[in-house]
Amino acid sequence: MRRVSAAAVALAVSVGGCTVGPDYQRPDAPTSASFKELSGWKPAQPQDATDKGDWWAVYHDPELDRLERMVAVSNQTVKEFEAQYRNAVALVGEARAGLFPTVGVTGGVTRSSGGGGHGSSSSSSSSLASSGFTTGSGGGTGGGSGGPTTLYSIEGDAAWDLDVWGRVRRQIESNVAGAQVSAGDLANAELSAQATLATDYFDLRSEDALEQLLRDTADAFRRALQIVTNQYHAGTAASTDMVTARAQLQGAEAQLVGVGVQRQQFEHAIAMLTGHAPADLTIAPAPLASAVPVLPPGLPSELLERRPDIAAAERQMQEENALIGVQVAAFYPDISLSALGGFIGSPLSQLFTVANRVWSLGASASETLFSGGARTAAVAAARATYDQFVAVYRQTVLTAFQQVEDALSSLRILEQQAAAQAIAVDSARQAVQATLNGYLAGTVAYTSVITEQTTLLTDQQAALAIQQSRLVASVALIEALGGGWSTTALPAPELVREANPVFP
Repeated sequence: MRRVSAAAVALAVSVGGCTVGPDYQRPDAPTSASFKELSGWKPAQPQDATDKGDWWAVYHDPELDRLERMVAVSNQTVKEFEAQYRNAVALVGEARAGLFPTVGVTGGVTRSSGGGGHGSSSSSSSSLASSGFTTGSGGGTGGGSGGPTTLYSIEGDAAWDLDVWGRVRRQIESNVAGAQVSAGDLANAELSAQATLATDYFDLRSEDALEQLLRDTADAFRRALQIVTNQYHAGTAASTDMVTARAQLQGAEAQLVGVGVQRQQFEHAIAMLTGHAPADLTIAPAPLASAVPVLPPGLPSELLERRPDIAAAERQMQEENALIGVQVAAFYPDISLSALGGFIGSPLSQLFTVANRVWSLGASASETLFSGGARTAAVAAARATYDQFVAVYRQTVLTAFQQVEDALSSLRILEQQAAAQAIAVDSARQAVQATLNGYLAGTVAYTSVITEQTTLLTDQQAALAIQQSRLVASVALIEALGGGWSTTALPAPELVREANPVFP
């Protein structure tokens, strides 16, 4: 009964002991009242009611949706970070083991012989020597008779390093925060892969749109060549006009062939992001999206809770803060308990008797009196590492604000540019028709038609590039805003601990 009470007291001391080192408080981060680029600009198509889970759903593209869903399942970079998270969770269980005693059992058998009247020489188990147990001349356990004897033993031992100063608890706190860091890194890796895939997808669709534009342009040039050929045969056009029209058509056809190079590269990149070999994924051509959805950025302060990289940087600070406590605990004595009990004797049939019982209990405390300043230096290093990650956290926040502002400014300016470019395309299209009518009437040289057709193609390509840039910028804004992620998606410390049961 007294042993049970002593163990209960020891457990209370271990669990209820003090925890040295600083308790974590999240440092302030630089924020602003609003995003500067929102002043005077209202997004043309805000998506306030959009589901914040599958953020790519705002584009209403089934093919993009199909590809994005493959990222979490098959992307190898995401799998790498997922394995790192599982490793971080396992480290929590490894640290938690330090709160509990280690218990072991040892069984042994020793065959020995005496020295034939000149003393006895025998070997015995180390546990026998440590317990102070010796055998007498009776019971067949050995003596000076010189006959061989057999000695059996079975022992159990326990050792417990009491966490009086909280060293183990601080290590657990650090590892739990480390697991949350890994969870944030995993979410950030998945978001980055999804955003990269969306960007590559819109680049690929831009190549599809460019291919269709060049096909339409080649058809227009082919019709123009037919008109010039008819004029030539009628004797109202020079041969140079026909040669020029043919050269213009052939140039457009050559440009059309070259579109396939870029498209295939984007398709290969998408295959890699979805965890497929390039030969295993084929994406059918489709038009480029005409609508550019823009998510409302909200308040800058909300960004601290919406980006996984900011959450990971913040958790990294707590991880390092707890390690300061681990180093501070080294200044205090290390207190441990030990116990041994078992049976040693012979024969085996009589091993488990009171006469053969051995036991021992012990307690120890150790303290380093002089280490040449090593412990002080270790604490200073831990504090410096914490300060380093405070700076990393604040820089991550600033970078996030910059990325949001960049995306907002790009969307604002590109929207204005797209409106201006649409007017230019419309004017160029009217100019082509007017000069072609003038050529047919014999009042305009064919070189004027060529010039206006080239201008139209250039303006159409510019409009297409602007639309592509707007879609890419909208993806960049969603990524900068965290893609609908929030810190509530981080595993709670209790869940991380529960993932490591003490007695599986």
